[in-house]
Amino acid sequence: MASSRVSSLTKEDITATAKSFRWSRQMPKWSVIVDGRELPARPLVLQAAGVAPNDPTNSHQAIAILKERGFDVRYQGKTLQEEPQEAKAHPDLEDLLRKVRGCLKGPHSLLEDREREHRIEKDRLG
Repeated sequence: MASSRVSSLTKEDITATAKSFRWSRQMPKWSVIVDGRELPARPLVLQAAGVAPNDPTNSHQAIAILKERGFDVRYQGKTLQEEPQEAKAHPDLEDLLRKVRGCLKGPHSLLEDREREHRIEKDRLG
């Protein structure tokens, strides 16, 4: 759980801190874009909240806060894209699924064959 000071940050707090934020180390895996600058996500959030670097807020919590505030977050320099609610299947996969569904319907379907075999087996045993 992010500390209360971190949780209460506003977009304006983060943007104001980003203007004077300086980072001279290697960029960590998680970063954020603020006013066209790529900055380390967790250190920026911690500084904006005015908490120590050993604050219990982890990178994933910092990222969640930044996303909620509308910032562009990145992992290893690549922008994270929100997954659509319904993932669109590849056209070849859709074609395969349509064919499989077709095999399971109608008078000469795999399902009909299986049910017929089941009836035969049931009659033979009982």
